[in-house]
Amino acid sequence: MSWLPFALISAVAAAATAILAKLGVEGVPSTLATALRIALSRPTLWLLGLGTFLLRGGIVLVLLPIVGMMLVLWRLGDVRTSAVRLMANVFGPLYVGGLLGAIVLLRRDADVLGPHAGAGFVVVALSLAWASDTGAHFAGRFLGKHKLYEAVSPKKTVEGALGGLAASVLSAVVAHFWFLPELPLGEGLVLATVAGALGQAGDLGESLLKRSFGVKDSGGIVPGHGGILDRVDALLITGAMTYLYVRWARM
Repeated sequence: MSWLPFALISAVAAAATAILAKLGVEGVPSTLATALRIALSRPTLWLLGLGTFLLRGGIVLVLLPIVGMMLVLWRLGDVRTSAVRLMANVFGPLYVGGLLGAIVLLRRDADVLGPHAGAGFVVVALSLAWASDTGAHFAGRFLGKHKLYEAVSPKKTVEGALGGLAASVLSAVVAHFWFLPELPLGEGLVLATVAGALGQAGDLGESLLKRSFGVKDSGGIVPGHGGILDRVDALLITGAMTYLYVRWARM
């Protein structure tokens, strides 16, 4: 498998992990601390050729709490925020690197289902997230009347969520008939419904993180669309769900 997918996912994971590390507690993230969080994310480990060794047997799961604790002790800061920082040190690499890493594994493992099936399922994971975002935006803009979860994301509506779900389902239908016959239509509809709904929940989860830190966007690298983390919040979930589907239902 080409190194390019690893490099691309690692770059996105690094950017998103760095943003997540800098969202919250004032004065905590240092350059080295952020670099260690990025280094322990799954795509980076794969890119460095350490993925098979460190991920087998859950070694990373053992290392993360230890490294997280050492970082807090090394950069003590305000003792009242130490527990929050410790949790963030463990959660950040797992949330961003672990879930984005599923896309790398999807590209690698799904090829056993057919020629170019790995790339096809990666496109499905992307389309389930981004079609949902697009459908939710337009449905919410023109039809939205009922708030979905105002305390977390005031602009999201029930109508927008349904429009996003419909767009996810449509993207699975297009994938089946156009470029991925290895995805059965019935199973694709179920995958799109489940992953699309959970992807929207992932979007809400990232909104919750931002609201808890008092920020509107996770960054400004994408003009008009917020930061990298804002662009991949649903993809983190749809990528993981697509990979789980391929592993459990198709292999």
